[in-house]
Amino acid sequence: MIVVTDRTVLDAQLQETISGFDHKLGAIETIGEDKNSQDLKNAINDGVRIIVTTLQKFPVIYTEVDKANGRCFAIIVDEAHSSQTGSSALKLKIALADTKEALREYAEREGLAEEEVDPEDRLVKEMIAQGKHKNLSFFAFTATPKATTLEMFGQEQEDGSFHPFHVYSMRQAIEEKFILDVLQNYMTYNTCFRIAKTMVDNPDVPSSRAAKVIRKYQELHPYNISQKSQIIVETFRDTTRHKIDGKGKMMVITSSRLAAVRYYHEIKRYIEEKRYDDVDILVAFSGAIDDKGEEYTESKLNVRKDGSHISENQTKAEFHDNFNVLIVAEKYQTGFDEPLLHTMIVDKKLKNVKAVQTLSRLNRTCEGKTDTFVLDFVNKAEDIKDAFQPFYQETFLQEEVNADLLYQTQRELRAYGIYSDEDIKAFTDEYYKKGRQDDRAMGRMSSILLPVSNRYNKKTQNERYQFRRQVRNLIKWYSYISQILRMFDKELQKEYVFCSYLIGLLPKDPVELVDLEGKLKLEYYKLQKTFQGEIALDEAKTVYVPAKHKGVKGMDEKTPLDEVIAKINEKFKGNFTEGDKVILSSLKDKLLSDKKLKKMAQSSDPQIFVESIFPKAFGTAAQDGYMEAQESYQSLFEDTAKYNAIMSALAEVVYREMRKKDIKTLDETGAYTYEMPQNLSMVAETQAQYGEDNKGTFESRLIK
Repeated sequence: MIVVTDRTVLDAQLQETISGFDHKLGAIETIGEDKNSQDLKNAINDGVRIIVTTLQKFPVIYTEVDKANGRCFAIIVDEAHSSQTGSSALKLKIALADTKEALREYAEREGLAEEEVDPEDRLVKEMIAQGKHKNLSFFAFTATPKATTLEMFGQEQEDGSFHPFHVYSMRQAIEEKFILDVLQNYMTYNTCFRIAKTMVDNPDVPSSRAAKVIRKYQELHPYNISQKSQIIVETFRDTTRHKIDGKGKMMVITSSRLAAVRYYHEIKRYIEEKRYDDVDILVAFSGAIDDKGEEYTESKLNVRKDGSHISENQTKAEFHDNFNVLIVAEKYQTGFDEPLLHTMIVDKKLKNVKAVQTLSRLNRTCEGKTDTFVLDFVNKAEDIKDAFQPFYQETFLQEEVNADLLYQTQRELRAYGIYSDEDIKAFTDEYYKKGRQDDRAMGRMSSILLPVSNRYNKKTQNERYQFRRQVRNLIKWYSYISQILRMFDKELQKEYVFCSYLIGLLPKDPVELVDLEGKLKLEYYKLQKTFQGEIALDEAKTVYVPAKHKGVKGMDEKTPLDEVIAKINEKFKGNFTEGDKVILSSLKDKLLSDKKLKKMAQSSDPQIFVESIFPKAFGTAAQDGYMEAQESYQSLFEDTAKYNAIMSALAEVVYREMRKKDIKTLDETGAYTYEMPQNLSMVAETQAQYGEDNKGTFESRLIK
């Protein structure tokens, strides 16, 4: 029995569980971090009964494993949805399959006697490993099956559909209390904003890349992070810390490593400003990230109360024992097991399986844990429902994939005229020569591909882009389909090998950088609660339809920058008016010119200033503004909630502006401080959302 996981670092929990079973000495061998592919080969050849390994070790030794004829293998696949359709999985089959039956079938297809076929020939070996083999039994486990997972491991029914052998559904697990329903308490916010450019020019820019740059500008804008950080902290204090007998923890999912670093600094700044002593934060991300000339790593930022730094491999344990908020960027979103995790803040787009895997970090049960809570700044409730629905009940595949899509891709590739049958033959003749491929052989193969690369370089940039996409499609589909079906198409096998090498040699076109640094401004900004409650899933089964052939999209087209900004603003628009902008700008200018108020700000605690000093000054400024422009200010006095929200938002900004000479720099404290730029407007939500309560700060009303 071989237990296979696709994790590069073998899951320690998996090793520990299997090794903990009652067994004879030598019956189980785990090929973990301290062992290599040769240890795997020896374990298979020596007949070790249970082997635990990673999939990535097979490509190194698949040709060196003793013939498996006569031996049967049970292959247990962990997380079967992720990488069982690639070349590593194919190499596993080549290593373990009893190919006698396939060899007979291949000889018959070729019109040869069985003894005329050399089973050690490299091309033959690859061909007869295709399809399914009687000596290999796969037991694949996944909570999120894809269509490819069902076709590869599912059971084919009489009607041609593919169903799982056994289903323990998400719904059943929730009903039997093995996991919690993470969609029962879900809250979504819509981030409304308007971006403007500060330059006169209107250059043509690659539309999708420019849109990403603009969205990144908004996501990393100090005011955006500041407002969300306040909500994060207050949510923890109002909700999370009271859960699981006072041991509840929170995870914050950010969109990038830079976002994680900035959230870390802003949350630290906010809790220090508020003098909160019950929020202890950690951050988790890989590698190093530079922000404004300073380099940050996870271990540099994570510090215990005694001042000692926490290494990366200690973060999990420290979070469990001593901290209660963990900010992450592409880390701990899968495979992280912390039962005390109660609340998740999502500030990142999540789709399909990724959404399910990420939010499922909350579903672990433990004593005292009765519910979970998700606050999502980015995703809509209906999108999260669509992501979870396929995995709530049983999912099955309607019918098998049509192998013709592979041949369609092949025909489209050939239409570019970049390579020919002669190129494939010259390359594969060298590739399939007997003996190991040394550096000289690799050099000869690269030389054969050089004319192909030259023809590729003569194409237009868009044609090169589309050609690369089609080459990847051919490789992907052949790797998948050849594991399901015995195609026995020698020419297609050779073209697959040819393309697998070619894709690594094709130079990518230089990516045009979109530099909008200092050329954008955030004019309006508003956080608006859009949903609160349960995201209810339907009880119906989900049916997958097999993949169809699709054309390849062209390159990113250039569009005037104004059009890109207009499309983004349309998508994220709120109910902003020019009057709102006038009110904010006018009030801010009036308050900042108040010398008496500035003197009190410089000598007061922030809480005293916001709650006791500022309201009177704000009222005076608002009344003066009303006398000057009654029409603009009328809505401010008619809407109590709007009045209170704008007052609270400006209180913090004015306090910081008036004290900015006293604020220490990033280099001195390691913490960020941000002022509201002159061009930024903050607009209140409707009175119905805030209610009549005009106590406390703007951020606490947002929580309510």
